[in-house]
Amino acid sequence: MRPLIAIPARFAASASALRHAAEVSARALIEAVWRAGGEPVALHPHAPGGVADPDEVADRLARFDGVLLPGGGDLAPHRYGDGAAHASVYDVDDEQDGFDLETARQALAAGLPLLAVCRGLQVLNTALGGTLEQDMGGPDREHRHVVHPVALLPGSLVERVTGAQKVSASCYHHQRVARLGTGLTVTAEAADGTIEALEAPALSPWLAAVQWHPEDTAHEDLAQQAVFDAFVRAAGARPSSTVRS
Repeated sequence: MRPLIAIPARFAASASALRHAAEVSARALIEAVWRAGGEPVALHPHAPGGVADPDEVADRLARFDGVLLPGGGDLAPHRYGDGAAHASVYDVDDEQDGFDLETARQALAAGLPLLAVCRGLQVLNTALGGTLEQDMGGPDREHRHVVHPVALLPGSLVERVTGAQKVSASCYHHQRVARLGTGLTVTAEAADGTIEALEAPALSPWLAAVQWHPEDTAHEDLAQQAVFDAFVRAAGARPSSTVRS
């Protein structure tokens, strides 16, 4: 049996071939998990009024072997203590925010292997008390539709699993970490100083958060696919894993 990987779905106003609003997952992300040997499962983001019930989320995660926090729209600035939203903030959904943040907290509490991608990294940082820079400075400074080199900290988890000290990262974001969340360690940076990867050795047996989108190039870049491979291996190696010998 494949390890079960929980992935919070994303709300979408529409989707091809559907007549209504939808809940979606990026196909490239799902396929990267599948290639790694995982069974990706979309979770309905249930957080009435923007607040998810901790016990309910914990119960829902109990059957899973790992959690993947995917990319998506921006977190509401009030989630990390900012007041008015910058004009560039987009696709904020209070229910999505509430569910993602509680999922991050409960995954850590349960010791589940956790992979966070783009917005997922920002969710994790916020869940641990960190803050975000709402806008990196406009089109000439943001990392949208950009592939650039990222330096990985020697000895870090992300350096070990990719087998590289520098990777080519496919990015799509206009926000970045400002103040670091409690227990997080910076393990990769871009040339402009943007934090590109976070880990938490003291909080989780396996946690990697990357600001870029490894799924974009994982089908052709072994270093990017290796991130998913290592994550799924960690999920399958848990004592309570659904994998059977």
